[in-house]
Amino acid sequence: MGLMEQKQHFSVNLLDWYMVNRRDLPWRRHNNPYFTWVSEIMLQQTRVDTVIPYFNRFIGNFPTVKALAEAPEEEVLKNWEGLGYYSRARNLQAAARQVMELHGGEIPQDKQAVFALKGVGPYTAGAILSIAFNQPQPAVDGNVMRVLSRYFLIDEDIMKGSTRVLMEELAGELIPEGRARDFNQALMELGALVCTPKAPHCLTCPVMEQCSGRIAGRELTLPVKTKAKPPRPEQRLVAIVEGRGAHRGRVLVRQRPATGLLARMWELPHVLAAPAAAGKAAGPLADEPAMALLAGSLWAEGFAARPEGLATHAEHVFSHIVWGLQVYKCTEQDQIGELPLIAAEARAAYDAQAAAKDNSSSAPAALEEPAANLTEQLSPEALPLANSQDDPSLRTESPQVDHANTQLMLTGKGDGLTYCWIGPEDMDKMAFPNIFLKLISSYFAGSYDQLSE
Repeated sequence: MGLMEQKQHFSVNLLDWYMVNRRDLPWRRHNNPYFTWVSEIMLQQTRVDTVIPYFNRFIGNFPTVKALAEAPEEEVLKNWEGLGYYSRARNLQAAARQVMELHGGEIPQDKQAVFALKGVGPYTAGAILSIAFNQPQPAVDGNVMRVLSRYFLIDEDIMKGSTRVLMEELAGELIPEGRARDFNQALMELGALVCTPKAPHCLTCPVMEQCSGRIAGRELTLPVKTKAKPPRPEQRLVAIVEGRGAHRGRVLVRQRPATGLLARMWELPHVLAAPAAAGKAAGPLADEPAMALLAGSLWAEGFAARPEGLATHAEHVFSHIVWGLQVYKCTEQDQIGELPLIAAEARAAYDAQAAAKDNSSSAPAALEEPAANLTEQLSPEALPLANSQDDPSLRTESPQVDHANTQLMLTGKGDGLTYCWIGPEDMDKMAFPNIFLKLISSYFAGSYDQLSE
């Protein structure tokens, strides 16, 4: 059988299989371009089973491009909470505003216009145009490249741009006339359900008879893929600060900066504990110096709190960083006389820990701000905002009030981030990265687990 016959065999048999075996997914029940777009963004680096409830809730709250464009960003992030890769949600909303401003609220059908939407790459553009508008555009993701690499015995590294171009050309040639919508979804479905990464189900594959990779015994070694650089490990110290007095029953949280990693999301206060030495993983810091460093970091931000002990360990994995989290239960302090000493000792405790782990002649790596230079930040004027309510003369900045959430907002003295005290009733108003959502929920439930994310 020649290449043309092999291609025809693939397209015909794949479509026949799909029409019988396709999954009933909520975004497939309507040829709604907006639904297709939202689902494709959610499905990036996320399993279908995970996405379904998020998709249903998201569409329920933002049923149209206009509704998404006009929604408060924090509400959008709250609906995305738990899916991870939160830049996807921000880009999706920014693109919805582009559609409103440039296209009158209608998702464009022109390839260049779709590709120009924020957060839309070649794959997503192809998926929208083919699935929503039945245009013969390829939609090549990791699943598709795996299928094509195996079926056509392609030895090119799929991490290279030139290989992606090759795959897009090949996928485009395979699309039967007038069947782009079904064919591209069939190709994705085959990669997700049958031609899986580690254990392909060759005996149930509709195109196994002409699969060159299977015939050559290469189905487990294809596709060729350069290993990605492993994520950088970081050890972080996290504070769950229990409020006292007016803050009883509440915990202290802060909002991340407006740009960068997890932008504008809420989290528990935390600080980098021990930068990894070259070639070494960042390990846990001993409890004594860890608690001293954490107390000093909080003090530098204007909050008097004493760590009481380790609550739990947790892990959070990003694409490029792995956070190892040491989570300490802390108590808000009314009397702060001894905290300057704790903060001043934090640097020495850290240096002692670093020296014990690495006897090299090089100096310990600098601490992440605002933990660095704690002794220089502890001037008499650095009084904690957390206790300013007890003595108005201690208040050096006017708190901001979020009228939507009615929480007292405080501005940190070191990094300028926004802090506030929250109770269980506030959890449905603020967007948290999943690991912090789990930690805070565990605290309010009165129990901790070995958490990982």
